[in-house]
Amino acid sequence: MSVDGNHGSNNSNGEKGAVAVLGLVVGIAALIVALLIAAAGQVVASRARADLAADAAALAAAPATFRSFGGSGSPWAEANRVAAINGARLIRCDCRTDSSYTRRVVVVEVAIDVDVLGLGIRQVTGVAAAEFAPLDLFER
Repeated sequence: MSVDGNHGSNNSNGEKGAVAVLGLVVGIAALIVALLIAAAGQVVASRARADLAADAAALAAAPATFRSFGGSGSPWAEANRVAAINGARLIRCDCRTDSSYTRRVVVVEVAIDVDVLGLGIRQVTGVAAAEFAPLDLFER
């Protein structure tokens, strides 16, 4: 029995309060970790989308660089069109037209804006290259 006759009840209430506070702190920490993992997952998924959009845009632009067959579309316009279809914005397209039969490489960079958990917009980019060899059209 304690001096005041409460059989130590003050001590057990203090321990319960400390456990409750510790539980709250652990819960908040777990929530923060879960949000950080979700944000990282969102950025990684967006980066994959940007890479995919860049691949598609480069593949669309590469054959458009060859003008010997009288194509009317520009490589930049093709890359821009395909990037937009994939939810991206064309930033750069190294894709000059060339009527020669030499191999050429097209390099495309696209961007996707991502709202990371409502905390702000981040730009995620993707870069891809595609090679086109006009002489391969005649093989078979």
